[in-house]
Amino acid sequence: MPIIHIESLTHPGVEVFSTLTEAQLRRDIEPDKGIFIAESPKVIRVALDAGYEPLALLCEERHITGDAADIIARCPDIPVYTGSRDLLAALTGYTLTRGVLCAMHRSTAPCVADVVKDARRVVVIDGVTDTTNIGAIFRSAAALGIDAVLLTRTACDPLNRRAVRVSMGSVFLVPWTWIDDIEGQLHAEGFVTAAMALTDDSVPIDYVPLKEVAKMAIIMGTEGDGLAHGVITAADYVVRIPMAHGVDSLNVAAAAAVAFWELRVR
Repeated sequence: MPIIHIESLTHPGVEVFSTLTEAQLRRDIEPDKGIFIAESPKVIRVALDAGYEPLALLCEERHITGDAADIIARCPDIPVYTGSRDLLAALTGYTLTRGVLCAMHRSTAPCVADVVKDARRVVVIDGVTDTTNIGAIFRSAAALGIDAVLLTRTACDPLNRRAVRVSMGSVFLVPWTWIDDIEGQLHAEGFVTAAMALTDDSVPIDYVPLKEVAKMAIIMGTEGDGLAHGVITAADYVVRIPMAHGVDSLNVAAAAAVAFWELRVR
Protein backbone atom coordinates (compact mmCIF):
# COMPACT_ATOMS: atom_id res chain seq x y z
CA MET A 1 0.00 0.00 0.00
CA PRO A 2 2.08 2.98 -1.24
CA ILE A 3 1.05 6.04 0.84
CA ILE A 4 2.45 9.16 -0.82
CA HIS A 5 2.46 12.41 1.16
CA ILE A 6 2.32 15.42 -1.15
CA GLU A 7 3.30 18.97 -0.32
CA SER A 8 2.98 20.50 -3.77
CA LEU A 9 0.20 20.93 -6.31
CA THR A 10 2.62 19.76 -8.99
CA HIS A 11 3.51 16.42 -7.41
CA PRO A 12 3.78 13.81 -10.20
CA GLY A 13 0.69 11.64 -10.45
CA VAL A 14 -1.87 14.00 -8.93
CA GLU A 15 -2.64 15.84 -12.17
CA VAL A 16 -5.49 13.43 -12.79
CA PHE A 17 -7.25 15.01 -9.79
CA SER A 18 -6.50 18.62 -10.63
CA THR A 19 -5.41 19.99 -13.98
CA LEU A 20 -7.11 17.61 -16.39
CA THR A 21 -10.52 18.62 -17.72
CA GLU A 22 -13.43 16.20 -17.99
CA ALA A 23 -12.82 15.98 -21.75
CA GLN A 24 -9.15 15.15 -21.21
CA LEU A 25 -10.05 12.48 -18.67
CA ARG A 26 -12.32 10.87 -21.26
CA ARG A 27 -10.04 11.07 -24.29
CA ASP A 28 -6.42 11.96 -23.70
CA ILE A 29 -5.46 9.30 -21.17
CA GLU A 30 -5.89 5.79 -22.57
CA PRO A 31 -8.18 6.88 -25.43
CA ASP A 32 -9.71 3.41 -25.66
CA LYS A 33 -11.03 3.68 -22.09
CA GLY A 34 -10.33 6.99 -20.39
CA ILE A 35 -10.64 7.83 -16.72
CA PHE A 36 -13.30 9.21 -14.39
CA ILE A 37 -13.29 10.46 -10.81
CA ALA A 38 -15.51 8.95 -8.11
CA GLU A 39 -16.00 10.98 -4.96
CA SER A 40 -16.84 9.81 -1.42
CA PRO A 41 -16.24 6.39 0.12
CA LYS A 42 -19.83 5.26 -0.51
CA VAL A 43 -19.74 6.05 -4.23
CA ILE A 44 -16.26 4.54 -4.63
CA ARG A 45 -17.41 1.29 -3.02
CA VAL A 46 -20.37 1.09 -5.41
CA ALA A 47 -18.03 1.59 -8.37
CA LEU A 48 -15.65 -1.10 -7.11
CA ASP A 49 -18.54 -3.50 -6.55
CA ALA A 50 -19.62 -2.85 -10.15
CA GLY A 51 -16.20 -3.92 -11.38
CA TYR A 52 -14.55 -0.60 -12.19
CA GLU A 53 -10.77 -0.66 -11.93
CA PRO A 54 -9.15 1.92 -9.59
CA LEU A 55 -6.10 3.86 -10.69
CA ALA A 56 -5.23 6.12 -7.74
CA LEU A 57 -6.74 7.43 -4.52
CA LEU A 58 -6.58 10.94 -3.06
CA CYS A 59 -7.68 11.44 0.53
CA GLU A 60 -7.14 13.40 3.68
CA GLU A 61 -4.67 11.72 6.01
CA ARG A 62 -7.29 11.06 8.68
CA HIS A 63 -9.27 8.93 6.24
CA ILE A 64 -6.39 6.49 5.59
CA THR A 65 -7.25 4.66 8.80
CA GLY A 66 -10.85 5.91 8.80
CA ASP A 67 -13.47 6.13 6.06
CA ALA A 68 -11.09 5.00 3.31
CA ALA A 69 -9.45 2.13 5.18
CA ASP A 70 -11.56 -0.62 3.64
CA ILE A 71 -11.13 0.87 0.14
CA ILE A 72 -7.36 0.96 0.53
CA ALA A 73 -7.45 -2.65 1.72
CA ARG A 74 -9.41 -3.65 -1.40
CA CYS A 75 -6.95 -1.83 -3.69
CA PRO A 76 -3.51 -2.60 -2.25
CA ASP A 77 -1.55 -1.90 -5.43
CA ILE A 78 -2.69 1.63 -6.28
CA PRO A 79 -0.97 4.81 -5.02
CA VAL A 80 -2.71 6.66 -2.21
CA TYR A 81 -1.95 10.39 -2.28
CA THR A 82 -2.53 12.35 0.89
CA GLY A 83 -1.87 15.81 2.26
CA SER A 84 -3.36 18.60 4.30
CA ARG A 85 -7.02 19.54 3.87
CA ASP A 86 -6.07 22.98 2.54
CA LEU A 87 -3.63 21.53 0.01
CA LEU A 88 -6.16 19.01 -1.27
CA ALA A 89 -8.77 21.76 -1.56
CA ALA A 90 -6.32 23.84 -3.60
CA LEU A 91 -5.48 20.81 -5.72
CA THR A 92 -9.05 19.84 -6.61
CA GLY A 93 -10.58 23.33 -6.59
CA TYR A 94 -13.04 22.63 -3.77
CA THR A 95 -13.12 21.26 -0.23
CA LEU A 96 -13.64 17.52 -0.33
CA THR A 97 -17.00 16.93 1.29
CA ARG A 98 -16.16 13.32 2.12
CA GLY A 99 -12.38 13.63 1.96
CA VAL A 100 -11.80 10.86 -0.61
CA LEU A 101 -11.46 10.82 -4.42
CA CYS A 102 -10.67 7.82 -6.60
CA ALA A 103 -9.48 7.92 -10.21
CA MET A 104 -10.85 4.90 -12.05
CA HIS A 105 -10.55 3.41 -15.51
CA ARG A 106 -13.59 3.64 -17.77
CA SER A 107 -15.13 0.55 -19.29
CA THR A 108 -15.79 0.26 -23.01
CA ALA A 109 -19.40 1.25 -23.72
CA PRO A 110 -21.48 -1.84 -24.63
CA CYS A 111 -23.81 -1.97 -27.64
CA VAL A 112 -27.48 -1.05 -27.27
CA ALA A 113 -28.68 -4.59 -27.97
CA ASP A 114 -26.65 -6.01 -25.09
CA VAL A 115 -27.78 -3.33 -22.63
CA VAL A 116 -31.50 -3.74 -23.33
CA LYS A 117 -31.55 -7.48 -23.98
CA ASP A 118 -33.52 -8.40 -20.85
CA ALA A 119 -35.04 -4.97 -20.18
CA ARG A 120 -38.72 -4.08 -20.03
CA ARG A 121 -38.41 -0.41 -19.16
CA VAL A 122 -35.60 1.84 -20.37
CA VAL A 123 -35.10 5.59 -20.51
CA VAL A 124 -33.55 7.52 -23.37
CA ILE A 125 -31.88 10.78 -22.30
CA ASP A 126 -31.85 12.99 -25.39
CA GLY A 127 -29.58 16.02 -25.28
CA VAL A 128 -29.74 16.68 -21.53
CA THR A 129 -26.51 18.51 -20.69
CA ASP A 130 -26.94 19.50 -17.04
CA THR A 131 -24.80 17.18 -14.91
CA THR A 132 -27.08 17.52 -11.88
CA ASN A 133 -30.09 16.41 -13.91
CA ILE A 134 -28.17 13.47 -15.37
CA GLY A 135 -27.19 12.29 -11.90
CA ALA A 136 -30.73 12.74 -10.58
CA ILE A 137 -32.26 10.83 -13.50
CA PHE A 138 -29.89 7.92 -12.90
CA ARG A 139 -30.76 7.90 -9.21
CA SER A 140 -34.48 7.79 -9.97
CA ALA A 141 -33.92 5.13 -12.63
CA ALA A 142 -32.15 2.89 -10.13
CA ALA A 143 -34.77 3.45 -7.44
CA LEU A 144 -37.88 3.13 -9.61
CA GLY A 145 -37.17 0.05 -11.67
CA ILE A 146 -35.72 1.32 -14.94
CA ASP A 147 -33.65 -1.50 -16.41
CA ALA A 148 -31.27 0.53 -18.61
CA VAL A 149 -30.35 4.09 -19.57
CA LEU A 150 -29.53 5.13 -23.14
CA LEU A 151 -28.05 8.53 -23.94
CA THR A 152 -27.78 10.38 -27.23
CA ARG A 153 -24.34 11.73 -28.13
CA THR A 154 -25.48 15.26 -27.28
CA ALA A 155 -26.24 14.33 -23.66
CA CYS A 156 -23.86 14.85 -20.75
CA ASP A 157 -21.38 12.13 -19.82
CA PRO A 158 -22.83 10.09 -16.91
CA LEU A 159 -19.31 9.62 -15.52
CA ASN A 160 -18.78 13.37 -15.16
CA ARG A 161 -17.65 13.93 -11.57
CA ARG A 162 -20.74 15.91 -10.55
CA ALA A 163 -23.15 13.53 -12.27
CA VAL A 164 -21.57 10.61 -10.42
CA ARG A 165 -21.77 12.47 -7.12
CA VAL A 166 -25.43 13.55 -7.54
CA SER A 167 -26.43 10.03 -8.57
CA MET A 168 -24.90 8.68 -5.33
CA GLY A 169 -23.25 5.98 -7.42
CA SER A 170 -26.41 4.97 -9.28
CA VAL A 171 -24.55 5.41 -12.59
CA PHE A 172 -22.77 2.19 -11.60
CA LEU A 173 -25.98 0.33 -10.75
CA VAL A 174 -28.03 0.75 -13.94
CA PRO A 175 -26.61 -0.51 -17.28
CA TRP A 176 -26.15 2.36 -19.76
CA THR A 177 -24.67 3.18 -23.12
CA TRP A 178 -24.89 5.64 -26.03
CA ILE A 179 -27.57 5.42 -28.73
CA ASP A 180 -27.43 6.90 -32.24
CA ASP A 181 -30.81 5.95 -33.73
CA ILE A 182 -33.52 6.02 -31.09
CA GLU A 183 -36.43 4.64 -33.07
CA GLY A 184 -34.46 2.30 -35.33
CA GLN A 185 -32.40 0.64 -32.62
CA LEU A 186 -35.20 0.38 -30.08
CA HIS A 187 -37.84 -0.88 -32.50
CA ALA A 188 -35.35 -3.53 -33.61
CA GLU A 189 -35.24 -4.71 -29.99
CA GLY A 190 -39.03 -4.81 -29.68
CA PHE A 191 -39.57 -1.57 -27.74
CA VAL A 192 -42.47 0.83 -27.99
CA THR A 193 -41.28 4.43 -27.64
CA ALA A 194 -42.97 7.06 -25.50
CA ALA A 195 -41.76 10.65 -25.88
CA MET A 196 -42.46 12.87 -22.89
CA ALA A 197 -43.70 16.16 -24.40
CA LEU A 198 -46.52 18.68 -24.17
CA THR A 199 -48.29 18.61 -27.53
CA ASP A 200 -51.89 19.04 -28.64
CA ASP A 201 -52.25 15.34 -29.37
CA SER A 202 -50.29 13.90 -26.44
CA VAL A 203 -51.95 11.40 -24.11
CA PRO A 204 -51.94 11.75 -20.31
CA ILE A 205 -49.42 9.67 -18.44
CA ASP A 206 -52.20 7.55 -16.91
CA TYR A 207 -53.54 6.59 -20.36
CA VAL A 208 -54.61 2.96 -19.90
CA PRO A 209 -52.98 1.44 -23.04
CA LEU A 210 -49.57 2.61 -21.77
CA LYS A 211 -49.89 0.30 -18.80
CA GLU A 212 -50.24 -2.68 -21.15
CA VAL A 213 -47.01 -2.08 -23.10
CA ALA A 214 -44.60 -4.96 -22.50
CA LYS A 215 -41.36 -3.17 -23.46
CA MET A 216 -41.26 0.62 -23.30
CA ALA A 217 -38.57 3.22 -23.90
CA ILE A 218 -39.34 6.54 -22.17
CA ILE A 219 -37.70 9.44 -24.01
CA MET A 220 -36.75 12.52 -21.96
CA GLY A 221 -35.64 15.78 -23.56
CA THR A 222 -33.55 18.81 -22.77
CA GLU A 223 -34.18 21.11 -19.82
CA GLY A 224 -35.12 24.15 -21.91
CA ASP A 225 -36.37 23.21 -25.37
CA GLY A 226 -37.65 19.71 -24.73
CA LEU A 227 -37.51 17.04 -27.41
CA ALA A 228 -36.91 17.90 -31.05
CA HIS A 229 -39.94 17.81 -33.36
CA GLY A 230 -38.51 14.86 -35.27
CA VAL A 231 -38.11 12.79 -32.10
CA ILE A 232 -41.68 13.56 -31.04
CA THR A 233 -43.28 12.74 -34.39
CA ALA A 234 -41.30 9.49 -34.71
CA ALA A 235 -42.36 8.17 -31.29
CA ASP A 236 -45.12 5.60 -30.93
CA TYR A 237 -46.71 7.63 -28.13
CA VAL A 238 -46.39 11.25 -27.04
CA VAL A 239 -47.07 11.45 -23.31
CA ARG A 240 -47.72 14.41 -21.03
CA ILE A 241 -47.80 14.86 -17.28
CA PRO A 242 -50.96 16.90 -16.53
CA MET A 243 -50.10 20.20 -14.83
CA ALA A 244 -51.98 22.43 -12.39
CA HIS A 245 -51.88 26.15 -11.54
CA GLY A 246 -50.72 27.11 -15.01
CA VAL A 247 -47.34 25.41 -14.63
CA ASP A 248 -46.20 24.39 -18.11
CA SER A 249 -43.64 21.71 -17.26
CA LEU A 250 -41.44 20.07 -14.65
CA ASN A 251 -37.67 19.98 -14.44
CA VAL A 252 -36.50 17.02 -16.52
CA ALA A 253 -35.22 15.10 -13.49
CA ALA A 254 -38.54 15.56 -11.65
CA ALA A 255 -40.51 14.63 -14.77
CA ALA A 256 -38.39 11.51 -15.20
CA ALA A 257 -39.14 10.34 -11.66
CA VAL A 258 -42.89 10.79 -12.23
CA ALA A 259 -42.72 8.98 -15.57
CA PHE A 260 -40.67 6.08 -14.19
CA TRP A 261 -43.19 5.48 -11.42
CA GLU A 262 -46.34 5.87 -13.46
CA LEU A 263 -45.09 3.87 -16.45
CA ARG A 264 -43.43 1.11 -14.42
CA VAL A 265 -44.06 -2.55 -15.16
CA ARG A 266 -47.25 -3.56 -13.38
